[in-house]
Amino acid sequence: MEAIVSPSRVSGIYTPPASKSAMQRACAAALLHPGTTVVNHPGRSEDDAAALRIVGQLGAQVSDHGDRIGIASTGHPQLPQQPLIDCGESGLSIRMFTPIAALVDGPLQLTGRGSLLQRPMQFFAEVLPQLGVPTTLNKGLLPISINGPLQPGDIEIDGSQSSQYLTGLLMAYGAAAHTGATIRVRDLKSKPYVDLTLALMQHFGMNVPRNEGYEAFVFGPSKPRAQSVVTYTVEADWSGAAFGLVAGAIAGRLEVNGLDVFSEQADKNILQVLIQAGIPLSVREDGITVGSDSLPGKGRGWAFNATDCPDLFPPLVALAAFCDGTSVIEGVSRLAHKESNRALTLQEEFGKLGLTVELQDDLMIIRGGCPLRGGVVSARHDHRIAMALAVAALRAEGPVTITGAEAVGKSYPQFWQHLQQLGAAVSLTGQSTA
Repeated sequence: MEAIVSPSRVSGIYTPPASKSAMQRACAAALLHPGTTVVNHPGRSEDDAAALRIVGQLGAQVSDHGDRIGIASTGHPQLPQQPLIDCGESGLSIRMFTPIAALVDGPLQLTGRGSLLQRPMQFFAEVLPQLGVPTTLNKGLLPISINGPLQPGDIEIDGSQSSQYLTGLLMAYGAAAHTGATIRVRDLKSKPYVDLTLALMQHFGMNVPRNEGYEAFVFGPSKPRAQSVVTYTVEADWSGAAFGLVAGAIAGRLEVNGLDVFSEQADKNILQVLIQAGIPLSVREDGITVGSDSLPGKGRGWAFNATDCPDLFPPLVALAAFCDGTSVIEGVSRLAHKESNRALTLQEEFGKLGLTVELQDDLMIIRGGCPLRGGVVSARHDHRIAMALAVAALRAEGPVTITGAEAVGKSYPQFWQHLQQLGAAVSLTGQSTA
């Protein structure tokens, strides 16, 4: 599918989608909860659908009621009739559900699709055998074959590539029966996402470890949990909202509803950058106003460390394009194993529109303030690249055609519809993402 975005202003009320980070974690916690979970404001992205499909394969009963989803479980994953679990293209699902699936007594295989098949998974081959789970990979890649059950014990892991591996282990340890265990972590990245995991485990009454400065997570003895009903409301997604906030910042004025400014989500730090850039911004308990009714102006250059929130790189590049001078984002090393190599993709695709993006060690340097030209760019099968290019196109000098625009379905299926509702001139050709 192609999306053609012409220069245009946005205005009105913007409501972000549900957080897929919270939604997928809630699905995992519901699988590990003995009883029934009611999930309100559920996410509807492809990654969310993958998580629901996985918990269904592992023995949970899933019922969809539109504005809520019910998940009933015994509290322990079950060996499926077809022991092949497809995680789609969801990096969080494969990293989180592999340790959880390893609680099953028996052989299982997990795989994925698209770019997920090229992401390194050697972590599991190094860690799971220490926990009693024989593990094999395809030259360090998917599919992964495991044979549980996982036996929690004292281990040390490398947290530099992704905190999602730790999330899976925390969930598995929090649900398994054991007398106590410690997970030690070296060089943990994306700490706010670990906070989100721990908060969700607490909500579901799991065995929550003591966090010793993100260097060790100490579990006490587990206790049996009685059957109960848990209600969980998925909060709005700061990762998806970042694109709406930047759209308002550079191309109009938006009232943004539904975001929790006290959220554990790391991507709420987009507000820090908007303030640095001098964007008109008002943060209230009931919403956020971003941008101005007057003709769009330019922000000023800024510097930001995105090591703990690498998903902000794409919307931040779109913002930096319209900020005078130089903007610098730290944390490029976190971008190599996303849906695309995002550092190179951002450099090349925004370069087609005339933006200079330089890569220097762990820094991305954007030379902003010059007009972007229209042209043809590619999403590179990456949802966040598609959305970043679309937002930047609102202020280009001519129409921007984005090929592979259907990629937004991975995290934000309603993105194009929402952009149109805000007044953006967007035309779609080919298959709809609705």
